[in-house]
Amino acid sequence: MNSNNFPRIRFLGGAGTVTGSKCLLTYLDKNILIDCGLFQGLKELRLKNWDRFPIEPKSIDAVILTHAHIDHSGFIPRLVKEGFCGKVFCTAATLSLCKLLLPDTGHLQQEEAEYLGHHRLSKHHPPLPLFDKAEAENSLKYFVPKNFNEEFEVFPGLTACFLYAGHILGAAMALIQAGPRRIAFSGDIGRSQDPIFKSPHILPKIDYLIVESTYGNRQHEVTDPLLELEVLIKEAIEKKSVVMIPTFAVGRAQELLYFLSLLRKQGRIPWIPMYLNSPMATDATKIFCEHQSLHKLSPQECLELSNVVHYIQSVEESRALNEKKGPMLILSASGMATGGRILHHLKAFASDPKNMIIIAGYQALGTRGRSIQDGAKEVKIHRQFVSINAKVATLENLSAHADYTEIVSWLSKSEIHPAKVFVTHGEKDSASEMRRHLEETFGWKCETPSQDQEFILNN
Repeated sequence: MNSNNFPRIRFLGGAGTVTGSKCLLTYLDKNILIDCGLFQGLKELRLKNWDRFPIEPKSIDAVILTHAHIDHSGFIPRLVKEGFCGKVFCTAATLSLCKLLLPDTGHLQQEEAEYLGHHRLSKHHPPLPLFDKAEAENSLKYFVPKNFNEEFEVFPGLTACFLYAGHILGAAMALIQAGPRRIAFSGDIGRSQDPIFKSPHILPKIDYLIVESTYGNRQHEVTDPLLELEVLIKEAIEKKSVVMIPTFAVGRAQELLYFLSLLRKQGRIPWIPMYLNSPMATDATKIFCEHQSLHKLSPQECLELSNVVHYIQSVEESRALNEKKGPMLILSASGMATGGRILHHLKAFASDPKNMIIIAGYQALGTRGRSIQDGAKEVKIHRQFVSINAKVATLENLSAHADYTEIVSWLSKSEIHPAKVFVTHGEKDSASEMRRHLEETFGWKCETPSQDQEFILNN
């Protein structure tokens, strides 16, 4: 039989790395991109965002987006800029979050290009952004929201359905029926015992599985992050410390606010000034509270979560925080300290050994957050070296990703028997170990695809 009659998948990102997720599904001469993310972290990865796209963007018929995080959604504006004009299917909550994240990413790209031009630090004259805020806003008109568990036609012969994944608000697995083949794309899988989000949906019968492996070689420690946070805040109060928490605006910010509200409500920490210095996280928290059915929290708990911190909006208010004394706690984006207002707080406070930096999420290779977590004595911020003398602590059990034991447990409940499993979205060691766990546990045939590798789904 002609191979054109079978679906083909090609891994354009997220292969051997946790960022840049893009998987091209070709069937009946149609091209569908599952996720369309930016590469982040190491410079060699970030430069890939500027490479010529592997196929003509206008030849892509649709994008199926699993969730709003930039390593899954952030290349969509560039794809539109280069000619894509198809539909971007996602859940309603993912669209709401993309309305925040994509224009902000465009704004940051624009700011960086202007900075490089002003200081003559680029070989291009003038340096241009990957896309700007207006281009990001324009890309949103192609988004089409769909409900969870609603089968929809992408084109004749191919349908899709979103299944609840946990992880962050609106995150989904994509279940795709391409002729006789049913293919599941896990996206990022949340945790079965997440304090905020429900357990991931159990997979139905499938023929092929593409599964993430962010924590494919690690288990989350069995710790109580609420207790850890309590101990750290009490230590900070005693030392009159400034506590800085680099915070992902979507997902991690809301979880930390929930924990802080619990500690305050239960009388486990005394009152100290606490600030959320991230306009995007502020808006994302409002969206979180609006989508009541997608998480476990009650309206009252959402109200308490929203009222536990002071919200910082203006640049002037943000600068004023750097003049204050401890004890105080600042939550600020970005979560890996790759940009945003947290950098100004690190410049102001990280050199003082009395202060504290709390790492509260996955830190990709090549990011400042990873360097700080790994014990760097200084990091470069705004082209200056900043000493890191503050205490660095990690909340070990606060990841939004399932570890390999949780993924194996989740898959065990599904009773699936895929012809092949593709292990993606993990650094090389992590993906390799995830593959080994799946092969040993289930006896499945597994692949850890390389960048641009293509497979025909003809088993």
